[in-house]
Amino acid sequence: MKMRNKVRELREKKLMSKSELARKAGVSVVTIDRVEKGEACRLETMRKIILALGFTLEDRDMIFQEQG
Repeated sequence: MKMRNKVRELREKKLMSKSELARKAGVSVVTIDRVEKGEACRLETMRKIILALGFTLEDRDMIFQEQG
């Protein structure tokens, strides 16, 4: 299932590179790339990305929207 998300938009607003976000989130650059392209990821990965972007878990629905 594809996931619409605002990871790339939010990362760019914060002037972060993919590698910087990956380092902060503790995931690979490849993972960030896949997430930004809308590929599904584990909840744990979403959690790490949300926190690394400086948001709280309550902001999840603003960042990740499930797409049927």
